[in-house]
Amino acid sequence: MENKSKVFQMSIIGVMAAIICILGPLSIPIGLVPITFTNLAIYFALYALGMKKGTISYLIYMLIGFSGVPVFSGFNGGPSVLLGPTGGYIIGFMFMALIAGLFIDRFSNKWYLCFVGMVIGTSVCYAFGTIWLAYQTNMSIGAALATGVIPFILGDVAKILIATFIGPQIRKRLIKLNLFQS
Repeated sequence: MENKSKVFQMSIIGVMAAIICILGPLSIPIGLVPITFTNLAIYFALYALGMKKGTISYLIYMLIGFSGVPVFSGFNGGPSVLLGPTGGYIIGFMFMALIAGLFIDRFSNKWYLCFVGMVIGTSVCYAFGTIWLAYQTNMSIGAALATGVIPFILGDVAKILIATFIGPQIRKRLIKLNLFQS
């Protein structure tokens, strides 16, 4: 019975990694940094799997992209993407997953604290992305914020709101079906 549970857990982690791989490349180019759906997919993975397994699903996605499969925004892949101007955001998503996942796991019945956790996690991701963008492009931090953060705030708040209200429903259904195991 224990092996069945492990196989199921690995399968569901793989499914969520696949969902991130499907949503990750979908992007809207608005300049050097595109609008993506990666963070929304990560939030859903965290609600469906919990912090640890949700973060693992993101790491799998990141490794798939690093290996050259075009799963990053704009259907790009490979080490050059991670080392390029937007690589800091890709790395930052890992920390976003850990922080947001911690809040989602600890406060799953308090939507406002889950919202706060996702905002804090996104802010950390912004910090990684901004610093790396500034370094890679020789921009000032202010210019990097204007390019890689400010245009995304409203959209990211909308994605966080969507996740805040749909995510708990996903988790409740998985719990009801006895499929959620943190």
